[in-house]
Amino acid sequence: MSEEDVWKRRFAVFALVRLAGLAIFFLGIAIAFSDWLRVGGWPVLGIPIALAGLADAVLAPRLLKRVWERQPR
Repeated sequence: MSEEDVWKRRFAVFALVRLAGLAIFFLGIAIAFSDWLRVGGWPVLGIPIALAGLADAVLAPRLLKRVWERQPR
Protein backbone atom coordinates (compact mmCIF):
# COMPACT_ATOMS: atom_id res chain seq x y z
CA MET A 1 0.00 0.00 0.00
CA SER A 2 1.45 3.36 -1.01
CA GLU A 3 1.83 6.32 1.31
CA GLU A 4 -0.93 8.14 -0.56
CA ASP A 5 -3.35 5.24 -0.05
CA VAL A 6 -2.61 5.22 3.67
CA TRP A 7 -3.36 8.93 3.95
CA LYS A 8 -6.55 8.61 1.91
CA ARG A 9 -7.76 5.85 4.19
CA ARG A 10 -6.85 7.83 7.30
CA PHE A 11 -8.70 10.87 5.99
CA ALA A 12 -11.80 8.76 5.33
CA VAL A 13 -11.69 7.29 8.83
CA PHE A 14 -11.12 10.74 10.31
CA ALA A 15 -14.14 12.16 8.46
CA LEU A 16 -16.39 9.20 9.34
CA VAL A 17 -15.52 9.47 13.04
CA ARG A 18 -16.37 13.17 13.01
CA LEU A 19 -19.66 12.56 11.18
CA ALA A 20 -20.60 9.75 13.57
CA GLY A 21 -20.01 12.07 16.53
CA LEU A 22 -22.13 14.74 14.88
CA ALA A 23 -24.93 12.23 14.21
CA ILE A 24 -24.87 11.10 17.85
CA PHE A 25 -24.99 14.74 18.97
CA PHE A 26 -28.06 15.47 16.83
CA LEU A 27 -29.70 12.25 18.00
CA GLY A 28 -29.27 13.41 21.60
CA ILE A 29 -30.72 16.82 20.80
CA ALA A 30 -33.68 15.18 19.07
CA ILE A 31 -34.31 12.93 22.06
CA ALA A 32 -34.03 15.81 24.51
CA PHE A 33 -36.21 18.39 22.78
CA SER A 34 -38.65 16.60 20.50
CA ASP A 35 -41.58 14.26 20.94
CA TRP A 36 -39.64 11.51 19.19
CA LEU A 37 -39.38 9.11 22.16
CA ARG A 38 -41.59 10.77 24.70
CA VAL A 39 -44.08 13.63 24.66
CA GLY A 40 -42.32 16.81 25.79
CA GLY A 41 -38.85 15.40 25.11
CA TRP A 42 -36.55 13.48 27.40
CA PRO A 43 -33.70 15.79 28.48
CA VAL A 44 -32.39 13.39 31.12
CA LEU A 45 -31.52 10.91 28.37
CA GLY A 46 -30.92 13.25 25.44
CA ILE A 47 -28.43 15.70 26.94
CA PRO A 48 -25.88 13.05 28.00
CA ILE A 49 -26.14 11.44 24.55
CA ALA A 50 -25.62 14.84 22.91
CA LEU A 51 -22.58 15.53 25.10
CA ALA A 52 -21.13 12.11 24.28
CA GLY A 53 -21.58 12.82 20.57
CA LEU A 54 -19.95 16.21 20.95
CA ALA A 55 -17.00 14.68 22.80
CA ASP A 56 -16.73 12.00 20.12
CA ALA A 57 -16.74 14.56 17.31
CA VAL A 58 -14.10 16.71 18.98
CA LEU A 59 -11.82 14.27 20.82
CA ALA A 60 -11.84 11.07 18.76
CA PRO A 61 -10.06 12.58 15.73
CA ARG A 62 -7.32 13.90 18.01
CA LEU A 63 -6.90 10.46 19.55
CA LEU A 64 -6.72 8.89 16.09
CA LYS A 65 -4.03 11.35 15.06
CA ARG A 66 -2.04 10.56 18.18
CA VAL A 67 -2.28 6.82 17.51
CA TRP A 68 -1.28 7.26 13.87
CA GLU A 69 1.75 9.35 14.85
CA ARG A 70 2.99 6.57 17.12
CA GLN A 71 2.80 3.90 14.42
CA PRO A 72 6.04 3.04 12.68
CA ARG A 73 6.26 4.11 9.06
